[in-house]
Amino acid sequence: MTQTVAQRLRWSTVEEERELALPGTGGERITHPEFAGIEFVHVRAKSLLNHVPAAAGLPFEWTINVYRGCTHACTYCFSRPTHEYLELDAGRDFESVIVVKINAVERLRAELRAPKWRGDHVALGTNTDPYQRCEGRYRLTRGVIETLAEAGNSFSVLTKGTLVTRDLDIYAEAARRGVCRGVSMSIPTLDEQVWRDTEPGTPHPRARLDAIARLSEAGVPTGVMVAPIIPGMSDDREGLEAVVSGAIEAGASSITPIVLHLRPGVREVFEPSLAEVRPDLIERYQQLYRGSYAPEAERERISRLVRELVAKHGGTRRSQVSALRGERRQPPATPEPAGEQLRLL
Repeated sequence: MTQTVAQRLRWSTVEEERELALPGTGGERITHPEFAGIEFVHVRAKSLLNHVPAAAGLPFEWTINVYRGCTHACTYCFSRPTHEYLELDAGRDFESVIVVKINAVERLRAELRAPKWRGDHVALGTNTDPYQRCEGRYRLTRGVIETLAEAGNSFSVLTKGTLVTRDLDIYAEAARRGVCRGVSMSIPTLDEQVWRDTEPGTPHPRARLDAIARLSEAGVPTGVMVAPIIPGMSDDREGLEAVVSGAIEAGASSITPIVLHLRPGVREVFEPSLAEVRPDLIERYQQLYRGSYAPEAERERISRLVRELVAKHGGTRRSQVSALRGERRQPPATPEPAGEQLRLL
């Protein structure tokens, strides 16, 4: 007997809880006219704050993800395999079956009030984008950052969504109080063709630069993640210079280049897509990606080029990403290659 999506999920659905349902809820699979081909599954999460193991070597210990799956449909997305934990696939399901934690705000309020909560920094956007298009309907990310700001709990956000500027009022005030530590915008390329081929559901990259400018003008610390830099597609000097100069002109406070990762589960989606749009690169990738990461020499070549471009367009002082509480957590036993954060003067 085939299981339904709701039966395979790790949370209870809300089809019986009509008083808590959002507009459009009528069963376990929910569709909205403005999202053709997309299904939403409303769930009630038992907890919202997710603890990150120290072995991960990340500069934060807690994350929040109000959505699972992402309509940005980036072919290289490192989060794709997380859909497999729900017994959904990392390909089309990841892009078209979006889990929505409709009780996110109420759950967060309860967790922040708990005596055991220490007020640690919280990172949003570490799994799937908090400002993907459906946030315009559900407004859960706005509720979450508003709740964190009201509690004086520091937070940061990573996104590709220009919808972030809708919440400029919250970010500006939270930044003034030192609660919002920053918003990072992922902008891997300004090349129209590469953008369309690799991240078809995202806002135009130049619109993302405009969002950086608006945030920066409002006093919100902003960063640009040039990520991922895709060998053979977006690693040329001219293309990288366009991103770097655009980020600096927009007022970004840091630039972090990260070369493409191809972990198991991601590779199986990315390589067929690459074969369709750039078959000439297949042989190169077979040599370059014998594992999940490009060779160290290739990563250093690209990082060195970005450092040169940043210096050319504004100057930097080199700084490794540091822990948000002032001390670096222990790195994992086998650390993954991290990007160097270049803070702009």
